[in-house]
Amino acid sequence: MSFNKILVLGPAWVGDMVLAHSLFKTLKLEQPQAIIDVAAPAWTLPLLARMPEVHEAIALPFKHGQLALAARIRFGRSLKGRGYTQAILLTNSLKSAILPFAAGIPRRTGFLGEQRYGLLNDIRPLDKSQLPRTVDRFIALGLERNQSLPAQVALPHLIADSGNALQALHKLGLQQPQTKVLGLCPGAEYGEAKRWPLEYFAEVANAALAQGWQVWLFGSEKDIPYTAQINQLSAGKCLDLGGKTNLAEAIDLMSLTSAVVSNDSGLMHVAAALNKPLVALYGSSDPHHTPPMNAQANILYLGLECSPCFKRECPLGHLNCLKQLQPQAVLDKLSFNSRLS
Repeated sequence: MSFNKILVLGPAWVGDMVLAHSLFKTLKLEQPQAIIDVAAPAWTLPLLARMPEVHEAIALPFKHGQLALAARIRFGRSLKGRGYTQAILLTNSLKSAILPFAAGIPRRTGFLGEQRYGLLNDIRPLDKSQLPRTVDRFIALGLERNQSLPAQVALPHLIADSGNALQALHKLGLQQPQTKVLGLCPGAEYGEAKRWPLEYFAEVANAALAQGWQVWLFGSEKDIPYTAQINQLSAGKCLDLGGKTNLAEAIDLMSLTSAVVSNDSGLMHVAAALNKPLVALYGSSDPHHTPPMNAQANILYLGLECSPCFKRECPLGHLNCLKQLQPQAVLDKLSFNSRLS
């Protein structure tokens, strides 16, 4: 019996890689015998390890934005003997199309972009009005040309490693929580215009603490100033994980939370894919483009006349799209009950 062996060139952003799981699940539904390998930046591999549809994750050695033409050709040629029948490119750059071409993969599928004629031979036009969401665009590349999207999108779902979560807690000198935990994600890699005010996060943290919950602050090394300030405004009563965990540990620790409040960020999509009750905060970005794929998610978005601007910093200098989104609106979406069910 013949089957497809598919190489997916994955995105570099954490949130986009979470959304790509919908593609992997769709491919398996359409082609149960297919083997799916994913080539992507190394920092995304902990996500792929929690997606059972992925057979192998291949770390790309290239720096972000680096052309590295000769290195891409060499890397592509190193994959020639793997027997891939199709490559699906989730990135729209010219450089991302070099590798599957060099690998001699017979069918190379992607959206039209950056003059990739020749490098791709299954080029799809992108009608953003027909495919407004990133997740729909990813899924469309896994279907045949002109095939309709499924009526129900396969939702991303990360399989957390509970053992790794307990090891991470042990490393921090902690035990498994005996009360409910609120996770707060105050960072946003893209920029300030996606970050809810820290004092608002602190107000939510203090409300949760007053109800007997623990509050865990998630973030990368870049988020240390934000998590530290929230903890300071909460009299040091939160567990500040800023810069103290890698992505794998953050995923597994987040699986222990009872609810999450997050900016529009990679960790927001992680929380959604862990099926956590989630309050997602949108400022400069568009919840219709990259919504959390979770029925339990509550999206808070004011939709001001100037929104969405998609800027890293507020071009008008006031950041009203987030400052006018008051903490009470978040608290109204959270149900505080300190007992573990």
